[in-house]
Amino acid sequence: MAKRRPSNPTPVIDRQEAATDERSAAGTEAPATAGDAADRNPNRGLDRADIISQALKWTASWSLRFIVVAAGTWLVLKLLGMFWSALLPVAIALLITTVLWPPVRWMRAHKVPPALAALGGLLLALIVVGGIIAAMAPTVSSQWGDLVNQSVAGVNQLRDQLQDGPLHIQPDQIDQATASITDKLKSSGNQIASQVLNGITLAGQVLVDAVLALILTFFFLKDGPRFLPWLRVSVGRGAGAHLTEALTRAWNTLSGFIRTQAIVSAVDSICIGIGLVVLQVPLAMPLIVLTFFGGFIPIVGAFAAGTVAVLVALVAGGVSKALIVLIIIVAVQQIEGHVLQPLLQSRSMSLHPAIVLLSVAFGGTEFGIPGAFFAVPVTATVAVLWRYLSEQIDLRTGDATPADLRHATAEGELAAANSERHGRLLARRHRGED
Repeated sequence: MAKRRPSNPTPVIDRQEAATDERSAAGTEAPATAGDAADRNPNRGLDRADIISQALKWTASWSLRFIVVAAGTWLVLKLLGMFWSALLPVAIALLITTVLWPPVRWMRAHKVPPALAALGGLLLALIVVGGIIAAMAPTVSSQWGDLVNQSVAGVNQLRDQLQDGPLHIQPDQIDQATASITDKLKSSGNQIASQVLNGITLAGQVLVDAVLALILTFFFLKDGPRFLPWLRVSVGRGAGAHLTEALTRAWNTLSGFIRTQAIVSAVDSICIGIGLVVLQVPLAMPLIVLTFFGGFIPIVGAFAAGTVAVLVALVAGGVSKALIVLIIIVAVQQIEGHVLQPLLQSRSMSLHPAIVLLSVAFGGTEFGIPGAFFAVPVTATVAVLWRYLSEQIDLRTGDATPADLRHATAEGELAAANSERHGRLLARRHRGED
């Protein structure tokens, strides 16, 4: 029987070297000794430098994009500040147009020529405002004399209280204070004259802006429906469909802002008016109307109307009645400013109340009273455009379909269908099917 030759086994040292080579090729070489364990490289996967470099590249790319967007936003705000005097009448005219458009649209639907319908809407607004002023005139004229007499009596009473009250201010001290005030006014004559001149200039500018806004309102009411068709022809069907839908949504948002502001001002004036009537404050009806229109001017309008009401109550009823009126006005304005107005505006414009408050603060800081007034509609318009852009992204990514969205125009439906079709083409290219 032939003796079987043993196979040539792989030496132990060869097997160890082979295992070491395999681990080295896989990037997971184990230390040969315990001393080498402390010196091993813990990065056994992808190179950490590549991962860090990729992360820094992504961060730098998005940082550059953010800087470009921030610079563009700053430039836009600067341009708005430069041309604010020219843009203000346009913005006012747009808001007036949103109020007058429903009756003008009704007249145009009943075959009234566009020019006559626009003129009729303006005349209707002037008649309403003039009628309110005419209705207040008899009340003001009948109570004005008594109010002046009470004012004089109140001043005399204040002087008597200063002399005979606990302060025991002597008449010569009052005369010295009066003389000091007079001298101060004389020494500040140039500054006062300059301020008066600035006030006259501002009043003239306001008058010019008002007239210009009325003229622009007439043209907006007359030719406004021709704007979107002209825009679609100018920019093309695709971009025109997107602009038509986005601008129509912005217009609807502006209309909602005016309606909301009217509701807030009405609630404010009614609540304060009830307090004035109960306390039998003179000129209650004019003060109610003043409070209503003052509500359309944030901050200053409500403050001015409330100040007039408190002064009238002080003259007519004394300090106690004035304090009660002040408490009523402050309470109503706090509820209106922190609860009612943010809540209604957030619902009508789909804005969070905090965004409403922050936009008013920013607009008032940067552009004054007009900025505070237009801050909310501008913010709402930006939010509308942002939502529309987000919808178009969802259509192209396949996260939404045209049936999932609510469109304001037929062009919006067409734009949504085009976006969905472009999204399918992009998906096919990404999969390499084309």
